[in-house]
Amino acid sequence: MKLHRDELTPQMQEYARFDDRGEARYLPYLMYFHRADYRSSVINTDRAGFRISHGPDGETASAAGRVPAGPVRLISGSSTVLGIGATSDATTLASQLWRKHAPSAPWLNFGGRCYNSTQELLLFTLYRHLLPEIEEIVVFSGLNDLTVGRLPEWQQGHHGAFWFCGEYFDAMEELRESNRKAAAGSKLLGRRAERRRTISTHDDVRRDIPAVIDSAAELTLRHLDSWRRLAGPSARLTYVLQPMALWMRDRHAPQEQLLFDEIDRISKLGTWEALYGDISRKEVARAFSDKLQAGCEKLGIRYVDLNPVVAEAVTERDWIYVDRAHYTDHGYDLVARILAETLGLS
Repeated sequence: MKLHRDELTPQMQEYARFDDRGEARYLPYLMYFHRADYRSSVINTDRAGFRISHGPDGETASAAGRVPAGPVRLISGSSTVLGIGATSDATTLASQLWRKHAPSAPWLNFGGRCYNSTQELLLFTLYRHLLPEIEEIVVFSGLNDLTVGRLPEWQQGHHGAFWFCGEYFDAMEELRESNRKAAAGSKLLGRRAERRRTISTHDDVRRDIPAVIDSAAELTLRHLDSWRRLAGPSARLTYVLQPMALWMRDRHAPQEQLLFDEIDRISKLGTWEALYGDISRKEVARAFSDKLQAGCEKLGIRYVDLNPVVAEAVTERDWIYVDRAHYTDHGYDLVARILAETLGLS
């Protein structure tokens, strides 16, 4: 059966290949990052895995590839900043800003697939040495911090849970058991160790949503304070709560509804409502936004919740989402334009 997704968003097949878990690239400290030197008609990365940005007149740049002399601007975040859903490198947020809506300085794409606020900060920290002077940093994020904030308390640690952390804990337990057997000698050989189940399921996520909001906001603000210190006095730092389909509006464009329904139908993990419905309510986004805004004001960091701003600018005819978190080319262009206007970027 031919899927609406294949007809309406054929580029998503390339993102599935790019994100092949069998080719997952694990890195020290970051846990995982994109495939390096990846080449396709849809997405391309440099030697470190950063997606390439496009500017006016065909100019390109990336953090570990061609780096302009400076000053430069960065947009950091998770897969929406990476540009999942865009039909090419030239239509991501970074590229739309550089090519059209805020072209006075190059924009570098610091998006990390499935990243939380800890990993977003670490990515900048580990690769800052590759960059020239920075005049603008936009952290465009939020959804993943609520998503992983729902994982069980024992997976949170001091720095929050992260995507695929169940696999990490499981692998580490296997390694510990192997070391125990080696240390104990042959008397333990063949003995089946009792190991606790580590990979969490939907049944053991945290249901106390106010507590999830509090912890996600506290971690995000802690990391934003570090961003502020690392950025220094010459770079302006802004945190933007990313527009998400269900935080933005109740009724969706016809193409969006077709895609949302189909993704729910073919998902092996369950529907979006079953998996993330409790953090997809508008009131949850508002509560999260209020805490982030209050914290940013104390830190002296500019804050914008782009959900109501984008919602005001679109109609039900505007097809801006390929799924509930990622945009079409039109969506990336529209969000980049509104972002530039809201932040006064030239």
